[in-house]
Amino acid sequence: MDKRPRKQAKTTTSSTTSEEVSSIEWEFIKMTSQEEDIINRMYRLVGDRWDLIAGRVPGRKAEEIERFWIMRHAKNKPP
Repeated sequence: MDKRPRKQAKTTTSSTTSEEVSSIEWEFIKMTSQEEDIINRMYRLVGDRWDLIAGRVPGRKAEEIERFWIMRHAKNKPP
């Protein structure tokens, strides 16, 4: 059995608004067909390295691309 001390997860509590938002509350991000093509190709090459992919899509942030990917490829799409 491993007797090394385990690291505690950092928890922060704040009264300010959180960056984390439920995907249900997300507004769908519209991408051009060229942007979608770049995102799909880059994802196949580098996986979910959103910062790297965002560097290839002008004017888009990594968070936007990740949100677009999640919304487009969600396993439990609403009916």
